[in-house]
Amino acid sequence: MTGSRRRKSLSLSVLGAVLIGGAPLAQASTAADCPTCFRELYKELVETNTTLSAGDCTLASERMAARLKQAGYSDSDVRVVVPEKFPKQGNLIGRVSGSDKSLPPVLLLAHIDTVEAKRSDWARDPFVLVEENGYLYARGAIDDKAMAASFVDAFIRLRKEGFRPKRTIKMALTCGEETDNFFNGVRYLLATEPEAMQAGWVVNEGGKGQLDEQGKPVSFGIQTGEKVYQDFTLVATSPGGHSARPTDDNAINRLGEALVRVGSYKFPINLTPVSKEFFRRSAELYSGQTRIDMAAIGAGKADDATYERVATNRLWNAFMRTTCISTTINGGHAKNAQPQRAESNINCRIMPGEKVTDVHRQLQDLIADPKITVTLADAPGPQSPAPELTSKVLQPVEKIAADLWPGVPVIPTISTGATDGRFLNAAGIPTYGISGVFVDPDGNGVHGLDERVRVRSLMDAREFLYRLVKAYGNAR
Repeated sequence: MTGSRRRKSLSLSVLGAVLIGGAPLAQASTAADCPTCFRELYKELVETNTTLSAGDCTLASERMAARLKQAGYSDSDVRVVVPEKFPKQGNLIGRVSGSDKSLPPVLLLAHIDTVEAKRSDWARDPFVLVEENGYLYARGAIDDKAMAASFVDAFIRLRKEGFRPKRTIKMALTCGEETDNFFNGVRYLLATEPEAMQAGWVVNEGGKGQLDEQGKPVSFGIQTGEKVYQDFTLVATSPGGHSARPTDDNAINRLGEALVRVGSYKFPINLTPVSKEFFRRSAELYSGQTRIDMAAIGAGKADDATYERVATNRLWNAFMRTTCISTTINGGHAKNAQPQRAESNINCRIMPGEKVTDVHRQLQDLIADPKITVTLADAPGPQSPAPELTSKVLQPVEKIAADLWPGVPVIPTISTGATDGRFLNAAGIPTYGISGVFVDPDGNGVHGLDERVRVRSLMDAREFLYRLVKAYGNAR
């Protein structure tokens, strides 16, 4: 970046000056509402490094717990749970007790760990919150500290208001979502603090709003279910020999042919109820043949040609079927020798409800080479069908979204990636992605360089989640 770029640290004393177009939409004005306090809380959480390599989730949890206790929560209301073998992977759990014990609680879930970020790669220090041109830049600015900070802020506001919900509202800020092969807070709490995690349903990351190129809200997403991540290892072997005397049995050639077969294969269309609803509601956002095709899929009346046209959009294709692609390859032992071994990784994203074993079998059938083994690279992760999107979950979202973003449709989606929701859904606890954060078409650098969130998007998401927490807390 050039030296003319205007940079400044986040200012907490001039909140009104940083909002795009003025105050956040339909901002509530109550004595308990303190936007500046939220900005301070958010800044503290974002600037607490929680990467696996150099961070400390325990410190972040303790800082958020201190704010909650300062607001009046007791040690029994709010606790930091630190695994004995993972002293920096602490998790925060809390609750606002409801008046009707017959109503199942709602759980607010957010992870406070982040993916790695190298200072040398970023235009700004990734662990210093910087405001620039209406955006806030930092690692975790969205994923997932925007949601975590909003939940802590909502708990503080509820305490200041003296709000007593009908149903108990629980909160879990966890560590290890990004690096679950090392440690995962949700799995740990399910095993060691099951009561803290039991709920009628969970509000999690995943769903988000979409903005157009001009920053105008287009749609509001609510994630219902996610695809299963699974890697497979392909290994081809051959006798080898001197490269000057080649044979037809070449491990690299055979593996290459197998990868072409896998890459050319399209798994069958398998629409979940959520996928159909996504296309039905999304049709209204388009015109012409695209609108006709999406409406046909949503109505269950699409033919093969319709699916083929819609599948040219990579995201829409991923909503309709399991996908498998080759992602790494390695082979040979010397430049002047015939290869004795070649290996590749196949990464699959499997539709909810489909079995890993069935996909494994399909890959073996496609490859059809007895000299190529196809094995699971890792043990299968949690597998479960997508939870039903009930009116109890959906209607409050639609009502609040209509108040804050009039005319913006609420559209159910499935996640083509993975969140901690997979562990909760597999445990029988329905989990939905409802963040309220609107993102730009380029994804705002989440998991990449210069992660950022619009200031207005952050403040509106804070207001949305506060209202949603109260609505769920008082719902029968």
